[in-house]
Amino acid sequence: MAHSGPIGVFDSGIGGLSVARHICARLPNEHLIYFADSANNPYGDKPESFIIGRSFRITEFLLSKGVKALVVACNTATASAIHLLRDHFKDLPIVGVEPGLKPASFKTVTSIVGVMATARTLKSHKFHVLHQLLSQQSGVTFILQPCPGLADLIEREDPDSPEIKASVKKYLTPLLEQKADTIVLGCTHYPFVQDTIKQLASEMGHPELMVIDTGDAIARQLENVLRSHGLLNTDTDTENSKNLAIYTSGDANTTAQMTQKLLAKEIPVKEAHF
Repeated sequence: MAHSGPIGVFDSGIGGLSVARHICARLPNEHLIYFADSANNPYGDKPESFIIGRSFRITEFLLSKGVKALVVACNTATASAIHLLRDHFKDLPIVGVEPGLKPASFKTVTSIVGVMATARTLKSHKFHVLHQLLSQQSGVTFILQPCPGLADLIEREDPDSPEIKASVKKYLTPLLEQKADTIVLGCTHYPFVQDTIKQLASEMGHPELMVIDTGDAIARQLENVLRSHGLLNTDTDTENSKNLAIYTSGDANTTAQMTQKLLAKEIPVKEAHF
């Protein structure tokens, strides 16, 4: 694989752009091809077999575009499919995501951490192993809060909309009531409502609330993986405004509109249906 090749990134929708923006910031010489599986969003309520099947199809699509590495920018797909992707695509460096329980365990003062995620992520074997290990090692209590419907709202609504604020408050309130002082964002959609979480926490008397977004840590891990495989792009002629291409299985206009709202810049979106 050529070091100048693109990096493939995918999620069930536009949520993984929260990871892509960190990658673009840390690795400005890299070109990213992002696939939003918006026609099948959200993954959190889908059968595991469906998520695995889509993960394979999307990886094959991105490989057809010549990607040199893959980022599974979806907690649900990482939990369900990344081990199978690595077994099958043995020559492809693959980076996944997981909820930031470990950094949260270092930051919490009350030793109570709230984890906001999809039900599928929280029920996965991968998350269960991580949760049990860190609970035993750190002595931290992790309060698991499934957030049905939140990722779907972020996919469709303005981050400051009343609907999103109501949904965030519904899921945040019980965590604060149980004295969580740190919140882990266990879905890549959720960093786009991070400001809303902090604002609502402050209004409810918790201005000190810490929020853990692992986007930059994922970008650092990708940088390390690329370097270890000799695939880091050291060319400096990449134009920042053109280093992200977006495809969607949904409607291109809708995805482009939401992308502009979330990233504050216009990026053309192409449809790819399979």
